[in-house]
Amino acid sequence: MTPTVMLLTALSIVLDVTGQLAFKLGLNRLPEHHGGFRLRLFWRQIAAAPLLWFGVGAYSFQFVTWLLVLSLAPLSLVFPAISLSYVGVVLGARLVLGETVNRRRWLGALVISAGVMLVCATGA
Repeated sequence: MTPTVMLLTALSIVLDVTGQLAFKLGLNRLPEHHGGFRLRLFWRQIAAAPLLWFGVGAYSFQFVTWLLVLSLAPLSLVFPAISLSYVGVVLGARLVLGETVNRRRWLGALVISAGVMLVCATGA
């Protein structure tokens, strides 16, 4: 992978992870629904949640970044690399959200990382 492709892929991963964390943080800040779930109220609350809009913005920018990556490199090389966003989400869930991450999830993240290294080392 060229340095440009690596940089754009890393940016795409960061934007994906940022979007996921913003979605979760935004939803966590919505008030609880008492007396049952009401879809109309839920959508109104979502429309007024700044963190959710930040997540949409991150995803929009990630989409454009990903298109740039695809225009510069083979899909079979960069798509496995983008799976590092799974690792980033697990790490972000632990560090930002304070979630408990068990050994099995950490092992899964390690296996994903090893697979990406294998694909990227033999790719190009």
